[in-house]
Amino acid sequence: MFFNLIHRVFTQYNILTYTTFRSICAFLTSFLIVFILMPKFIVFLKSRQSGGQPIRDDGPQSHLVTKAGIPTMGGVLIILAILSCCVIWGNLANKYLLLCISVMIGFGLIGALDDYKKLSEHDYHGISPRTKFLLQTVISVCCCIPIVYCNNSIDTMLYFPAFKNWIIDLGWFFIPWAVFVITGSSNAVNITDGLDGLAIGTVITTAVCFTFICYFAGHSNFANYLNITYIPGIAEICIFLSSLVGAGLGFMWYNVPPAKVFMGDTGSVSIGAVLGFISIVSKHELLYAIIGGVFVLETVSDILQIGYYKSTHKRLFKMAPIHHHFEKLGWSESTIVFRFWIISVILGVAGMSLLKIR
Repeated sequence: MFFNLIHRVFTQYNILTYTTFRSICAFLTSFLIVFILMPKFIVFLKSRQSGGQPIRDDGPQSHLVTKAGIPTMGGVLIILAILSCCVIWGNLANKYLLLCISVMIGFGLIGALDDYKKLSEHDYHGISPRTKFLLQTVISVCCCIPIVYCNNSIDTMLYFPAFKNWIIDLGWFFIPWAVFVITGSSNAVNITDGLDGLAIGTVITTAVCFTFICYFAGHSNFANYLNITYIPGIAEICIFLSSLVGAGLGFMWYNVPPAKVFMGDTGSVSIGAVLGFISIVSKHELLYAIIGGVFVLETVSDILQIGYYKSTHKRLFKMAPIHHHFEKLGWSESTIVFRFWIISVILGVAGMSLLKIR
């Protein structure tokens, strides 16, 4: 680890071992990596992708014009920036950090396979939903089993926000529950990634909230004060999350309307999965449903649309997920994205407020 090497050389600078200092360094490093390298990476993607990302023909017709030729798989650079920062500033002996990296890489490979199939076949469908879900389930199980067997039984507990004594021991049901949260989060972020800047902006808000949550949960004084579960070592995830926020902001510079690059399934599937995983190990899965409420809204709208259409042969929304519904109502893309960002910030503040209400 880079920070350990530096600390041995400059033993008088204890600040190099502080989580807060390393998180700030990770944030700045990942931002600069993505911000500086993305223009050249976009040129590289364009040279390898004929026609850019395939556009859905059943989506808004305007997208066939405004989003044609835009390269995808920008999430690759986000992942590389996060990995670089974890190696430089993170404690790779920490099990939580290693598991976060494993989840991101595993789901990133699934997303990359999906993107590759779309690009190679010039078709927006990609790999089949059944295959994708099977691969997601396998990786989720492999990454969740160590949580149960390497820690004490408190990791199988489910805590309810705002209620001090509402605690359920999931026992062996913890694994199915964890798989549901991780795969659900992965697909929810993927569904949300339908407008320029929409998904990455919401991801940043969520990641910032969980940076504070993991920091509080990893320090006994804060955990006792807030009456949340104290989890030794969980604060190291702050390095990962800070890197995600920095890389996300760097990517957003090129992804806001009109986007110059999309992160693709490589980015959205992996980022969504790791946010779900972090909510599990930090014991705030239900709080994640509030903080990441935009993801929940997008997913539920899609499910309701499908269910309502199958039962009535009518559409509940003009188009699903719900951001397309607002497009059909005549809202501009920028208006939808900015308003969803506002909602995300409000939900993030509301979720963080529940930490003290117990």
